[in-house]
Amino acid sequence: MENRRKFIRKTAFGLGAVAVGSQTACSNTVEPQEASIVIGQKPIVISTWNHGMAANQAAWKILEDDGSAIDAVEKGVMVTESDPSSSSVGFGGRPDREGYVTLDACIMNHEGDCGAVAFLEDIENPISVARKVMEDTPHVMLVGEGARQFAVEKGFATKNLLTDDSKKAWEEWKNTENYQPKVNSENHDTIGMLALDNSGNLSGACTTSGMAWKMRGRVGDSPIIGAGLFVDNEIGAACATGVGEAVIRTAGSHLVVEMMRQGHSPTEACKIAVDRVLSKHKNIENLQVGYLALNNKGEHGGYAVYAGFNYALTFKEMHKMEDCGYQHEW
Repeated sequence: MENRRKFIRKTAFGLGAVAVGSQTACSNTVEPQEASIVIGQKPIVISTWNHGMAANQAAWKILEDDGSAIDAVEKGVMVTESDPSSSSVGFGGRPDREGYVTLDACIMNHEGDCGAVAFLEDIENPISVARKVMEDTPHVMLVGEGARQFAVEKGFATKNLLTDDSKKAWEEWKNTENYQPKVNSENHDTIGMLALDNSGNLSGACTTSGMAWKMRGRVGDSPIIGAGLFVDNEIGAACATGVGEAVIRTAGSHLVVEMMRQGHSPTEACKIAVDRVLSKHKNIENLQVGYLALNNKGEHGGYAVYAGFNYALTFKEMHKMEDCGYQHEW
């Protein structure tokens, strides 16, 4: 896996770093530097980290064919969930300290409908189970064995999610880490994805295997509406990555959307949410949190506690990575 502390820029469609109709709203400086953005850019999809490049391509196929944002975000993050090389999401994710891979995910559409699963085992694509919870039940979240039972009843196949690589890493950790979860910028990443379709509707998805070597039963922010993800079609959408406990304590993604409601740009709103995290935690050592936001005009941005947070951006012929502003160097 590529080291996410490095700023990575890629172009898949040959346009280099020159945007057509939209420019970055982030800068790898302590303070975010806003760039001019052409209002009305749609469809558009953004997602956290460099594994969002492949995920965005899958989402874009739906969006460019006039598909819905909700279909795009589901199919997009499924790519990462099914990629065994992505050790923080889905199949091949790092296990808990007992050696079990447990998954968390949520999804939310433009109408405010949402679904989530947490502490789910043996199902490769928890985001699709979360969508079934949204569409086929009166509930928002199912957890643990109940979520697994629901998934099986809906026809999802069971699968051993612990790959040989993840098992080896877990066994090595047991011999060296004093049986405590390790918290740093490399092992608590999610993929969060936000999309705006041609109809002007927003949707979002968030999915993860959670913190590596976590206590059995631990659930982070990723499946929690308002923490790991929030969508309000009148304003915008936001998602989070990083140490989930800090995001939960500050209702992070909801805060970002509310700051956009008050007139702040996506980048400004993300920075305010990061500042809130910093104000609520005395010890910020290794406390990486990053937010990503997209408003209903197609403006986008992000901000993080520490350097290194980036996101994949796709619209029209553009497909590249953007680097975000941050408060602290590592």
